[in-house]
Amino acid sequence: MKRALMLLLLLLIPVTASADDTWTITSLDLRRALPNNTNPPERLSPLHEMPPLSHDEGVIRRVKLPEGVKAVALTFDMCELDTVTTGCDMAVMSFLRERGIPATLFMGGKWMRTHAARVKEIMSEGELFEIGNHNWSHGNCALLTEEGLKAQILWTQAEYELLREESGADIPEVPGLFRLPYGRNSERALRVIAGLGLRVVQWDVAAEAGDNSSVKRAKRSAKTVAAMTKPGSILLFHANLVPKGTVNLLRETVNILEADGCEFVKVSELLRMGEAETVRDGYFSRPGDNYVLDKKFGVDGTGRRTRFTGK
Repeated sequence: MKRALMLLLLLLIPVTASADDTWTITSLDLRRALPNNTNPPERLSPLHEMPPLSHDEGVIRRVKLPEGVKAVALTFDMCELDTVTTGCDMAVMSFLRERGIPATLFMGGKWMRTHAARVKEIMSEGELFEIGNHNWSHGNCALLTEEGLKAQILWTQAEYELLREESGADIPEVPGLFRLPYGRNSERALRVIAGLGLRVVQWDVAAEAGDNSSVKRAKRSAKTVAAMTKPGSILLFHANLVPKGTVNLLRETVNILEADGCEFVKVSELLRMGEAETVRDGYFSRPGDNYVLDKKFGVDGTGRRTRFTGK
């Protein structure tokens, strides 16, 4: 009883204050603060279908830009497994909003439902943020069955569509970009994803490497990230409070890149500015470095012991 009362009090106490109350960080944004819901979305498929694409493009890692153009895309994964809820890093989101920095947010469908109120607030900032598909519950595209993969994608499209309707935001009807959970894929996965009309966007700079809660450590890490970043780079961060201290690393990285004359754009804009550089198999920093994750998060990356089939 005492523990339940303490939890209730925690959920009612703001963690920090902000000039804009709708973007104030609260305890409801913390990891595992909200209950886990394993039910499917209200709609299993979106009303709006995307025309199929060719899977010949493969996995986009960066964009080759014209000489002299210094633009990069900041991207943030916001996701959770079928078995647990994660947070919403409003420190990251507030920093981007306050600085007017465009970004692409790859959201999991289940995560969107968990943080529905936050997602609708983010959708209202459509000029600044675009949303991509990151599977329903972070299913590993190399391990999911074809049926399971389609459900992971379509459930996410449907949840986005539902929240868009509720928000009234003037944003695309459904996402057109997709990010591979764990960076893992297969030729079959590329075919399925392209068949549903999405382009696969990964990264060439995996920014986070452990805990950056310490400002000193974040400054050191930011120098490494900035050194890896080139014109046309796509940078990977997270905004679900996994890992910790992302806002410190982000702030320091942005400061270095801005001082170097770098422009920040959304992924869709970056793709219009040049030629996509692609590979066939996704990875973090080098081919094969993500295979070790295949057995770490359940039978198919969703945290489950039984396969996700969408049924």
